[in-house]
Amino acid sequence: MLERLNTESLPRLPADVEKPAYDRGRLTPGIVHLGLGAFHRAHQALATDLAMAASQDLSWGILGVSLRSAATRDALTPQDGLYTLALRDSGPDGEPREQLRVVGAVQRVMVAEEDPNAVLERIAYPQTRIVSLTITEKGYCHEPATGHLRWDDPDILHDLDNPIRPRSAIGLLVYGLALRRERGLPPLTLLSCDNLQANGDTLRSLVLAFALRIDVALTSWIDKHCTFPNSMVDRIVPATRDDDRERIAQRLGVQDAWPVVAEPYLNWVIEDKFAAGRPAWEAAGATFVANAAPYERLKLRMVNGPHSALAYLGALLGIGTIHEAAALPPLRAFLDDMMRHEIAPTLKGIPDVGLEGYRHRFLARVANPALPHPTQQIAMDGSQKLPQRLLATIRERLRGGDDIRRLALAVAAWLHYLRGEDVAGRRYPIQDPLAGPVTKLLARADVAARAAAPNQAAHRRAMVLAGYRPVFGDLGKKPVFIAALAAQLETLREHGVLHALEAVAREPAPAMPAPDAVDAVAVAPLREPVSVGA
Repeated sequence: MLERLNTESLPRLPADVEKPAYDRGRLTPGIVHLGLGAFHRAHQALATDLAMAASQDLSWGILGVSLRSAATRDALTPQDGLYTLALRDSGPDGEPREQLRVVGAVQRVMVAEEDPNAVLERIAYPQTRIVSLTITEKGYCHEPATGHLRWDDPDILHDLDNPIRPRSAIGLLVYGLALRRERGLPPLTLLSCDNLQANGDTLRSLVLAFALRIDVALTSWIDKHCTFPNSMVDRIVPATRDDDRERIAQRLGVQDAWPVVAEPYLNWVIEDKFAAGRPAWEAAGATFVANAAPYERLKLRMVNGPHSALAYLGALLGIGTIHEAAALPPLRAFLDDMMRHEIAPTLKGIPDVGLEGYRHRFLARVANPALPHPTQQIAMDGSQKLPQRLLATIRERLRGGDDIRRLALAVAAWLHYLRGEDVAGRRYPIQDPLAGPVTKLLARADVAARAAAPNQAAHRRAMVLAGYRPVFGDLGKKPVFIAALAAQLETLREHGVLHALEAVAREPAPAMPAPDAVDAVAVAPLREPVSVGA
């Protein structure tokens, strides 16, 4: 039985394993992070570790908060918060290679469900200057299509009546900020690091909406003093597997209960709007800008959208991992065409050469065989992801009167995926916060299709599905979208994924109606180069 990774075992690790380049005994907590999952530990926590090593400003230790599960706390507490980050890719010979680094930025892990008042106290701690979040899209308790807080969400309803025992991230933030204000403490920065459109602005609107139900004066204080920078984050981080733990333990010579595996590529763009200072994250490759919107739009459309499309189409084919799906020529060609012909033209202000490089880099990243990333992991929570990953692009294409058939196929693939069965008849669970309503929606769509004339069945099905406003918003009233969705759904139902991919590749672009001038919006240009941190 190997000894455990911890402060005492740290000096005995192999020389080729990178270690924290600062005195962890001098760390003081400056960041409370909600949602201490693998992504945060491979991205923001690593960047904080590198920032403290470069600046020797050790006032940015991280207090990690798991909202419900105790698993991360139970794994990292005996390890003094230490964990291993394994960066994996393939060398020139095609063989997997791996670089290990022990990250030391996390000082302590708490579980909000066990003691929410303790989390509120840490948000109200005088030394806390940043509260950051990676709680996934569904953690914001909002309606994906509109960004509005869902007042019927069970956690929000609970938190309105239980100020000392909130369950939601929004409730924790608002009641924690209320404590800071009551105690005369300075404001802080609330930093969303999730894949939401305008994530900082979205978080701000949700926090202010909840605070307004609690205390008008608190709402004014938050609005005037706290900051909510928008940010773009990018790194592929699959779930840790048992064979990862075994391989990493052999390299370390000690046992790490919860290492994290990721690709070498890392990108982080942040608006430089911090109420009480920040770590020197630029030392880890972060880029600070005045406006993150163009970078966010680029990433959501050219990375997250194709990633979701690949996951749904791959899962329907019974393909287990993203890199296996990306290796299938029809799927890879589909992604390439969708990015070139339907997504890239919506990214105004970015030189074509930059978009081409971004597209090639993405295709290489998802093809990384050293990083088995389950298609089902990317496919989960589609109702929360599609509005910003695919539907926003579709809206813009419709405003220009442009072809959307590939994007429509990606959306149809999500709806077809929700049936819970792949091409071989194998069943899989649907993990989505709206799984119940969407299952009923699919049933209603089938009833509508059966009741319609044979030549109208596909159209009726698409009308019912696209009419689900929490996901599709106003797209259910767009005849061109409904027609495109109906065609792709019918092809998937009758002929399967491979036929749909072949059909969309060989068919000429359909004639599209004139642009809808009423809906037209300007797209902010990307005036600064994208920065990639290693």
